[in-house]
Amino acid sequence: MSDTATPTVIRREDYAPPAFLIDTVDLEFDLVPERTVVKSTLRVRRNPDAKPAAHLELMGEQLEFIGAAIDGEPYATVRAHEHGLTVENVPDAFTLTLTGACDPAANTTLSGLYVSGGNFFTQCEAEGFRRITWFLDRPDVMATYTVTLRADKTAYPVLLSNGNLIAEGDLSDGRHYAKWEDPFRKPSYLFALVAGKLVALEEHITSGSGKEKLLQVWVEPHDLDKTRHAMDSLIHAIRWDEQRFGLELDLDRFMIVAVSDFNMGAMENKGLNIFNTKYVLANPETATDVDFANIEAVVGHEYFHNWTGNRVTCRDWFQLSLKEGLTVFRDQEFSAAMSGGDENEAARATRRIEDVRVLRQMQFAEDAGPMAHPVRPESYVEINNFYTMTVYEKGAEVVRMYQTLLGRDGFRKGMDLYFQRHDGHAVTCDDFRRAMADANGRDLAQFERWYSQAGTPRVAVTTSYDEGTRCYSVTLTQGYTNGSPAARETQKGPLHIPFAIGLIGPDGADLPLRLEGETAAQGTTRVLELTETQQTFTFADVLAKPLPSLLRNFSAPVVVDYDYGNDELAFLLAHDSDAFNRWEAGQRLATRELLALAGRAAASQPLEINDALVDAFRRVLTDELLSPSFRELALMLPSETYLAEQMAQSDPAAVHAARQFVRKQLAAALKAQWLAAYERNVTPGAYEPTPEAAGHRGLKNLALSYLSELDDSAEAVRLATAQYEAANNMTDRSAALSALLNAQTATGGALDDPARAALEDFYVRFEKEPLVIDKWFALQATQRGTAQRPTIETVRALMGHPAFNIRNPNRARSLIFSFCAANPAQFHAADGSGYTFWADQVIALDALNPQVAARLARNLELWRRFTPTLRDAMRAALERVAAEAKSRDVREIVEKALA
Repeated sequence: MSDTATPTVIRREDYAPPAFLIDTVDLEFDLVPERTVVKSTLRVRRNPDAKPAAHLELMGEQLEFIGAAIDGEPYATVRAHEHGLTVENVPDAFTLTLTGACDPAANTTLSGLYVSGGNFFTQCEAEGFRRITWFLDRPDVMATYTVTLRADKTAYPVLLSNGNLIAEGDLSDGRHYAKWEDPFRKPSYLFALVAGKLVALEEHITSGSGKEKLLQVWVEPHDLDKTRHAMDSLIHAIRWDEQRFGLELDLDRFMIVAVSDFNMGAMENKGLNIFNTKYVLANPETATDVDFANIEAVVGHEYFHNWTGNRVTCRDWFQLSLKEGLTVFRDQEFSAAMSGGDENEAARATRRIEDVRVLRQMQFAEDAGPMAHPVRPESYVEINNFYTMTVYEKGAEVVRMYQTLLGRDGFRKGMDLYFQRHDGHAVTCDDFRRAMADANGRDLAQFERWYSQAGTPRVAVTTSYDEGTRCYSVTLTQGYTNGSPAARETQKGPLHIPFAIGLIGPDGADLPLRLEGETAAQGTTRVLELTETQQTFTFADVLAKPLPSLLRNFSAPVVVDYDYGNDELAFLLAHDSDAFNRWEAGQRLATRELLALAGRAAASQPLEINDALVDAFRRVLTDELLSPSFRELALMLPSETYLAEQMAQSDPAAVHAARQFVRKQLAAALKAQWLAAYERNVTPGAYEPTPEAAGHRGLKNLALSYLSELDDSAEAVRLATAQYEAANNMTDRSAALSALLNAQTATGGALDDPARAALEDFYVRFEKEPLVIDKWFALQATQRGTAQRPTIETVRALMGHPAFNIRNPNRARSLIFSFCAANPAQFHAADGSGYTFWADQVIALDALNPQVAARLARNLELWRRFTPTLRDAMRAALERVAAEAKSRDVREIVEKALA
């Protein structure tokens, strides 16, 4: 809900089962853009497990009431109001028929039923169904649905809804109908319909049990050539879920539909997934390697929801991570398998590094801010604001810890028991935890704190080695980082933390690990279970003092405090067998150097790079035994946003100065090696979106980006121009354009001819490809800018470009969000111009689409952590938005930030 009423805080502790249940839903739609009439017939009965109520209270928003009937007779004691419908003095069991109308053409919120590009679409999660018809719009009310769609056949030749098509035909006056039946009980948030001029790529497959299934990817006709990868990803996801978890597709057909106006990435509606075009459409000319990988991951994610979210759903929205955290974990495991399977540990590690980078940069920051909340929140004002990194990404880490503690086989046993117990029901995070515990005979009561405590845990590590006894002791002490008051209030006791550790000998080899009390060594990586505030673990038969490799594979979402020296980090970077910790050592080394330089930059002191960092980068860059994809990740400096968050007072200008200085120094010192890496990783021939080919392109284009930092960038401009002109794929073309933009700013000059020509050519070449034009906007919004022309001037000018449309979420994200979230040095300009721009856009979006506006509003939630000058300007911008914003989506964000 997005309204101007006084915000009501919804609390988990106040949950009560619904007074009524709905067993069946029969919906009839007469689809007309300006006035769609919806007839809803509900089989309703009192809930024997709930407190009795005289009246039936249904949720509804922005609906026109036409009429009501009970058991076929008109019913007068019905009262429509702003937030729903009250049906008074109802019997214990009855059939309720409601007729109403909505205006899809005017629905700019993209929640409920709306029109995009002349077609009808829906988005009902979390509370959009109440914008279609009156209902008990909560996830614990599950029913079977039959849906009849009627529309003009010429304008809307395709009519889709959940489940299986059971009838279709022509009507009078050029109209037609389609009737769909979903045999599985579902909550209203999983309802969907689509109507319009669409075409489909189709495939027939046979499930593991021998049943034939129809798969369809529906798009607008001109996009049909961009659907093959999405279809292949869907087939791979179906096969993987059968093999890994024994879960089959349960409907006769499974449909994906792509729409360009969509608030989210995609939605898992039962059997009819609706996707943002960004996560469906791809061919080599229009999509990058990252796009191909993201499509595979998101298609997998939404398909996996068919069981983890649809067949077993959430009792209430506080349990959101029950489906989202679990399904993110599943899509991460799927993507890792697609990267190289279980045999290729290096490929799996690369995926793991990418996931952890996102978690630490975004979720750890969320834990430190005013919107900090547990994986299972205790309260909310607007549920749309809790589709967060904590619920999704930290939630996935919580699920991963079950697998780490129980092993893959034990985790599968827990999943099997979970579905056996709860298939067809709406349940809680505690139900999932109990299934894991019971299936494995484990006591996981303490593990519940991962769901109820907010903030980022810290584990301090101290070690000692006794040469006489050859024992090595590791003491782990857990606590929390200095987070927000909102997080600290939830922290009640120690967590159950799986802490993976290895010991590396002086020769760089892993040591066999035997804990005191054990009769034999058990492998070279051990998962220690930290359940107390402090515990000591002692390893026996350690022949020489080792170097610890801590939190291998990032076995828990915590910060590790251990005082490695620079030489020790360099040793780990060179020798650690755990690829994640090898990468982590390099990141720690770079972060330490960059923060020291940022401090000097803030004090206007001269900057000088440590030779040890250059040497470490040289070793990684030239080590051909390492995969190109790993080297690309290891040679990326920590982001400016992440670095600023590590400072006592965030100073984006100082961080930017330090990071750009290091990039220039690395570019100059390793110029020959960058050039060699560029040449060695060229991928001739036809484009292939394989992980191996993508790794080569990634390292090649990283080398080009470093070369573009050189003061004498003529060679980089030559390489980038040639690459741009010869590119047969979007990865290389967009990377070349980015390098040209970098090269022109590296020297502090205005936009030079090669960059200007490439920008103009890019637009003309892809003018009819909206997703590619999104990239064109984003590249300009994230360029570094110059003193003569700061980036905000470019962004303001682009706001007036004919191709810009703030009503389209993808386009708003490509320009406005890219500038505010992905260009910190320019956004946090000392004159406060970035914050004024941010406030303007939050207020403008709030009037159109509160969900998108609220996402943008979060950019300033950590304002208290910045330097005083920036802090004051941010507060003024927040206060302006607080005074002018109307939706409770935005007001919850800014009011918590200011509190």
